[in-house]
Amino acid sequence: MKGTYCLIIAMRKSEKLKIGNLYQDHNFKKGYYVYIGSAMNSLPARINRHLSDDKKMHWHIDYLLKSENSEIRDVLFNISDEKIECDLASTIAENGEEIAKFGCSDCSCKSHLIYFRRKRDAVNSVKSAYEKLNVEYHNLNYFKKRIMKN
Repeated sequence: MKGTYCLIIAMRKSEKLKIGNLYQDHNFKKGYYVYIGSAMNSLPARINRHLSDDKKMHWHIDYLLKSENSEIRDVLFNISDEKIECDLASTIAENGEEIAKFGCSDCSCKSHLIYFRRKRDAVNSVKSAYEKLNVEYHNLNYFKKRIMKN
């Protein structure tokens, strides 16, 4: 199963973090972040990996999720062979603040991590982006009930 996903991440308080070789000491503000990624091999495995605390640091997002102040609050995703990660990122960024070069070392996007002060703004921006791209999407509850049962 292939697809593109958006992690809705709460940052409970501001914190300076080292993000691999990208940032030595970046200040992540309290609020909500949307991380946009794709899984063209196994969408369930990728989402489960992000939800797990037991993983090697590989992607930029792993370093953010390692913080005790961060927590995934929801995952919105689509199931498709078409990689829409960059289209989603640029559309979501219209309403938020891009974290420069985060999560996009394999493309020409400005960022795949977008900051929002409020959760509803983050979630509404993701939903609006999927709708603007005319793509059906699902949430974490759907993932847990339908995808992980199989």
